[in-house]
Amino acid sequence: MDRARDTVEKAARQSHGRLLAILAAGSRDIAAAEEALSQAFMTAVELWPQRGIPSNPEAWLLTAARNAMHNVRRYNAVRADAVLEIERRYEELAALETAIPDERLKLLFACAHPTIDPAIRTPLMLQAILGMEAMRIADAFLVAPATMSQRLVRAKTKIRETGVPFALPEPEDLPSRLEHVLDAIYAAFGTAWDEAPGAQVGMADLAQEAIYLGRIVAALIPGHPEAHGLLALMLYCEARRPARRDGHGHFVPLDRQDTRLWSRDLIIEAERHLTTASRFRTFGRFQCEAAIQSVHAQRAITGTTNYAALGTLYDLLLTRAPSIGVMVSRVAMLISAGDLASALHALDQVPVERVANYQPYWVARARLLVQTGADGAAAEAYDRAISLTRDGATASFLRTQREALGSR
Repeated sequence: MDRARDTVEKAARQSHGRLLAILAAGSRDIAAAEEALSQAFMTAVELWPQRGIPSNPEAWLLTAARNAMHNVRRYNAVRADAVLEIERRYEELAALETAIPDERLKLLFACAHPTIDPAIRTPLMLQAILGMEAMRIADAFLVAPATMSQRLVRAKTKIRETGVPFALPEPEDLPSRLEHVLDAIYAAFGTAWDEAPGAQVGMADLAQEAIYLGRIVAALIPGHPEAHGLLALMLYCEARRPARRDGHGHFVPLDRQDTRLWSRDLIIEAERHLTTASRFRTFGRFQCEAAIQSVHAQRAITGTTNYAALGTLYDLLLTRAPSIGVMVSRVAMLISAGDLASALHALDQVPVERVANYQPYWVARARLLVQTGADGAAAEAYDRAISLTRDGATASFLRTQREALGSR
């Protein structure tokens, strides 16, 4: 029984987006497809422990969900010719199951259609493609769960009622739509990256799913450098995952990580995609962030970090694609480089009203205050950072840093 339930849970984590893309492609009704897929998973939980795990769990779930959607349509007295058309489309999709990644990409672009409110595009993609719950999405976007749920429902309804096409956009529309698709993939990866390894079942899978989607986009749209830049960025970060915790599960900052634990294969793959992106000779935010990670990755070879190169890249990123995250990351880099005067000046440029609940800002502020001897203010900053930290290992590390102030 436990094995059957584990198989259902694994299928839910790994196959949700692929199955939903197939189901929704024929009807453009994401909400109905989600309901049918949810019903299929519930049926699997009930039947698989009794009848055994099917040889192809994903195909079983797809068939069950299709049958559920078919029954709903029949119950609602859909016209016979419409039913036949839907069945025809499903049969075509069944013959193209090896092309599931293409269907997911089409679903991604449907969620990024101009008729969809830009503010809901990324949350919609995270739920439709990766199966993230509305509550978790709401938490990530600092929105009330009920509000987020309502927005997602309205967006799905709009896709269905306006007939948004499930297809790749025309070449002239691709760049603007691709930007939203890449943002959604990166948001999914960031959600998984922020979680401690092993802290929540499925988070590592979510990171792998985001990387998988990034590979699909880069392969199917090879002529757009930002697709390669995003994939490189995620791969560089993922390469360091094994070193983010020590043998006891304690958090390890980047500058203290054992580079021998970094994945050489992922770094090589990342370098290849960053090189491909650079050949287009056009600036891109993801390319620049990937280049920053490439500099960090060089420490595995040289044993040192090239802070001059990092400074140049952060200055470029701040000029061309400014954000609170970039500003705070630049402060943290200057602190690590030992340039406290520049770090203080950069910290003063950060709008305080926008970082009240931004944990990385309070960590950077605490580190800088410690370096300048303002232990009291540093302790307050650490307290604020700890209160905003969800990961227990990271919070424990910060508490240790704060407690060390008393022994100075």
